[in-house]
Amino acid sequence: MKKEIIIAGFGGQGVLSMGKILAYSGLMEDKEVTWMPAYGPEQRGGTANVTVIVSDQRISSPILSKYDIAIVLNQPSLEKFEPKLKPGGILIYDSYGIINPPTRSDITIYKIDAMDKAAEMKNGKVFNMIVLGGLLKVAPVVGFGGVEKALYKTLPERHHAMIPLNMQALEEGGKIIEQVK
Repeated sequence: MKKEIIIAGFGGQGVLSMGKILAYSGLMEDKEVTWMPAYGPEQRGGTANVTVIVSDQRISSPILSKYDIAIVLNQPSLEKFEPKLKPGGILIYDSYGIINPPTRSDITIYKIDAMDKAAEMKNGKVFNMIVLGGLLKVAPVVGFGGVEKALYKTLPERHHAMIPLNMQALEEGGKIIEQVK
């Protein structure tokens, strides 16, 4: 198993932390991982993306030009990364930030209304965990146990009380992701 993943959106959407949690989850499960963030001059409001590779085998290079999975959370990210998905790949998008939905017919496309679900849960900070839950439903690259361990490892201790809510958000994401026909 080897999945090459790009997560992209505006700074402040939790793109980089989602990638970090995914990478740490892989580490907690003794997988090989890389985590490579990229962001513009303003982290909040500017575009941000992170490349994560999770594999059972050694990873030869963290630099990628094509991806197995793309999670795109805004229109500029969709326009940039939809063409870089390998045929047969998976594209996940939150409809809140997308005006013109993806059009490729050689990939599997999923929509997740994570922004709406975060509002329903009355906590915008769980948006990225809802999206991550959707990813893990359609491509289980790591398990929920690994994610929970990763949250304890990556979040400052003062935020550990939020971990049950984050785990609930992960489960909700798995429930609301849907394949686009």
